[in-house]
Amino acid sequence: MATTHAIGIDIGGTGIKGAVVDLATGTLLSERRKIKTPQGGKPDDILDATAELLAGFDEAGEEGVPVGLCFPAIVKRGYTLSAANISEKWIGLPAERLFEERFGREIHFINDADAAGYAESRYGAAVGAEGLVILTTLGTGIGSAFLYDGVLVPNTELGHLEIDGEKAERAAAYSAMEREDLDWKQWTKRLQRFYSHVEFLFTPDLFVVGGGVSKHHEEFLPLLDLKTPIVPATHRNNSGIIGAASLAVG
Repeated sequence: MATTHAIGIDIGGTGIKGAVVDLATGTLLSERRKIKTPQGGKPDDILDATAELLAGFDEAGEEGVPVGLCFPAIVKRGYTLSAANISEKWIGLPAERLFEERFGREIHFINDADAAGYAESRYGAAVGAEGLVILTTLGTGIGSAFLYDGVLVPNTELGHLEIDGEKAERAAAYSAMEREDLDWKQWTKRLQRFYSHVEFLFTPDLFVVGGGVSKHHEEFLPLLDLKTPIVPATHRNNSGIIGAASLAVG
């Protein structure tokens, strides 16, 4: 009998959230559970906190359900090769194996923006899109995912592009708006610089914008002047959970 649902867990710099996902529709079958990311984001602390979150699902009758986990790092062959807003002690660790050992079960482990991009290509704003789709998540940093004719090209890091002498995410992430007390118009000027540069480099067919700020998309997307269509992520800040769960049985 085919698996009909899976658990997706999305680890971020400030919170760890998860839910049970219907794999046919991409909708959440449970309430979204969330706990705070331990201060400093050290490996043992995050492993313990995530195991605690998963135990809550097991206690609710989801024991043995496939699990996908997405993480704020470059992920290659189960190793974390970078660390965004978590401890640098993650760099170079066999993270997938560490989580599997802590959970006592197999998981699928992927970069968080890649999970969000996969979710939008399967259930959201990029379903059936041809050519190159670039999803960006605007939050503490800028994450990115490339999908070409629906196939994920993993581990792009557009937030680390250097534009005007600094990393793009330093100037244009949603955190910059909050940190520098920018209004929507001021912040969108920075987004314009970022998206225009990405558009020139890659000539995408569609931009999809995710992250928590995507729920306010009407405040800034209409102010951008691009040749490429740009739309909000259908699943907003749940895309990572949904993509991680979907890939758990891929």
